[in-house]
Amino acid sequence: MKMILAALASLALCGAMPALAADKVKTAASRSAARGSSTIAPPDVPRSADAARVLDWIAASGDNRSLPYIVIDKNAAHAFLFDAKGKNVAAAPVLIGIAVGDDATPGVGKKSLAEIGPAEKTTPAGRFLAKFGLAAGRQKVLWVDYTTSVALHPIPKGNPKERRRNRMLSPTIEDNRITFGCINVPLKFYNGHLRPLFLRKGGYVYILPDTKPLEEVFPPIRVQPFLSARAG
Repeated sequence: MKMILAALASLALCGAMPALAADKVKTAASRSAARGSSTIAPPDVPRSADAARVLDWIAASGDNRSLPYIVIDKNAAHAFLFDAKGKNVAAAPVLIGIAVGDDATPGVGKKSLAEIGPAEKTTPAGRFLAKFGLAAGRQKVLWVDYTTSVALHPIPKGNPKERRRNRMLSPTIEDNRITFGCINVPLKFYNGHLRPLFLRKGGYVYILPDTKPLEEVFPPIRVQPFLSARAG
């Protein structure tokens, strides 16, 4: 019960901390979106080398198992959404955990918000089978990892001083690290694209690392060049 209450509380307040600095910048498409009124970028926005490798591996191996999937590039503060057949659907900026790191602290899902230290507010890297479930206020959210209270959901209503929408639209990513570990996405992206794809059967969420080597988080990616060669 304590773990459930902690999960609900973390979702309700996911992200009420100052941002940490980062040395990366958003893609050109993100900067273009920031100048406009929409927070959804074209699906074919430029991708980092790591994001391209992961996407190539998923496509070559069929790792998504005929389910929709989304790739979260933490270093670029961006998300790339695909349907079950691998069609590129949409892309959008994201808000992520305040702390740099790729592992969830053991037992963090059982802690209250007050018990979670700054270094524990990470968005864990890895491959997750995500499904919709109930959270605070009986609203449905996409639970990426229920055990560690990590969910993917729109920017929550909270303290206006947090300026979350402004953080998401800014041309750099140093202010995108604001949450307790949850992944915040634009409402239009969530309701118009992600929710319809994931609502029935769920789907996979691939979160790229920001400290670990890519091969350590996704070991099968080592054989991706051979899969691509065979497909060719």
